[in-house]
Amino acid sequence: MTTAPTTTPRGPVGASRGYAWLLLIGGLIGLAASAVLTLDKLRLLENPAYQPSCNINPIISCGSVMRTAQASAFGFPNPLIGLAAFGALAAVGAGLLAGAAHRRWFWLSLQAGTLLGLGFVAWLIDQTLYEIGALCPYCMVVWAVVITTFWYTTLHNLRTGVLPAPALLRRLAALRFQWLVPTAAYFVIALLILNRFWYYWQTLL
Repeated sequence: MTTAPTTTPRGPVGASRGYAWLLLIGGLIGLAASAVLTLDKLRLLENPAYQPSCNINPIISCGSVMRTAQASAFGFPNPLIGLAAFGALAAVGAGLLAGAAHRRWFWLSLQAGTLLGLGFVAWLIDQTLYEIGALCPYCMVVWAVVITTFWYTTLHNLRTGVLPAPALLRRLAALRFQWLVPTAAYFVIALLILNRFWYYWQTLL
């Protein structure tokens, strides 16, 4: 087991190749999902009768989600945020794979960014399930990427001492099976979806 540092780092901090690959691949997946959503939103603006490819049934319907106010939470389409954020995330991952190391402020900024992203995703999940009443598959891909990125960024920052934390918490961050936490989050979301739309799912049985 890797020994966790007991003080905050003074110099640049690098990252493991596994974490770097996670940022790169996660960023590219999120970027692709955001690009598809952006294109579909533009087509929907041009033609209100346009049916996105992910309009599958009354519940799995991107078009229903895109037409809501929540889909433009800040006055412009949410996927535009994804294009910028996931593009930056992929760039960070590529840089780390090339051997880049960053100061503590950079890692704290990344931590704050992923935390804000997680909060936004939590709000979107709530709105999707209990206000909009429809699911967007590409949006759910984005949820998964944000949850995973936040979790492993937190672990990285705990292990390297970027985040001040008790020694016990740092030791826990260095243990194996950290994947159980995001997996549990996905499972909870799946249960919420199953419960919320059970009236429809049971008609398919």
